[in-house]
Amino acid sequence: MPTDMLKTPSMRLDGRTALVTGAGRGIGLAAAHALAQAGASVMLAARSAPEIEAACADIRAEGGQASAATLDVTDSAAVTAFVAQHGPFDILVNNAGTNRPSLITDMQDADYDAVMDLNVKATMFVTREVARGLIAAAKPGSIITISSQMGHVGGPKRALYCATKHAVEGMTKALAWELGPHRIRSNTICPTFIETAMTEKMFADPAFRSYVESRIALGRIGRLEDIMGAVVFLASDAAALVTGSALMVDGGWTAA
Repeated sequence: MPTDMLKTPSMRLDGRTALVTGAGRGIGLAAAHALAQAGASVMLAARSAPEIEAACADIRAEGGQASAATLDVTDSAAVTAFVAQHGPFDILVNNAGTNRPSLITDMQDADYDAVMDLNVKATMFVTREVARGLIAAAKPGSIITISSQMGHVGGPKRALYCATKHAVEGMTKALAWELGPHRIRSNTICPTFIETAMTEKMFADPAFRSYVESRIALGRIGRLEDIMGAVVFLASDAAALVTGSALMVDGGWTAA
């Protein structure tokens, strides 16, 4: 192709619908704003109705399209009914997740159940239903799962969390092959520690903050804005040949 015919694929998402889970705060909220700013019509799902309703109001005030849905993604039947009613979704951002840091010797059965159910089981439930909807409608799509740098390395008091994030990394690679023939892409975003309301208490400890910063080649903790461009890229035509991949947004943590 002559070079004067080349054109950068668009990162606009006009006319596309997106579902973001765990969208009431933190990375999920940032992802919803990013997708709406790129032109997508975004449905924000979470268990806390006031948070997502307020978030939708903010997005609409910015000129974006957003709607709120109260949903417990660990409830398989509820997820199936929800996607059947509101889908198909062109874009899915699996963001709902949790962490209960502890030594393996201190981990309780309830910790395992809570973290595994939300980080792995619920992610698979939502992905399954969105994929079913896209295949039935013969539509292409982009499935983006918020993983972690801990899906590629280990860390103290992170055995359980690492187990879940390594699991979604494996799931993502398998889905690239399962869903590729249907033109549905599957990728992860792997952030380092991001400054959010959830991590604020952790970073209040100077020793912990110093430890984290020392492991990041760029010398700073991540911000929500650092995730937004990655979400839009993977959702858009600019990533048309990207599937089964992990986009590291870790400041170099895993490069060591």
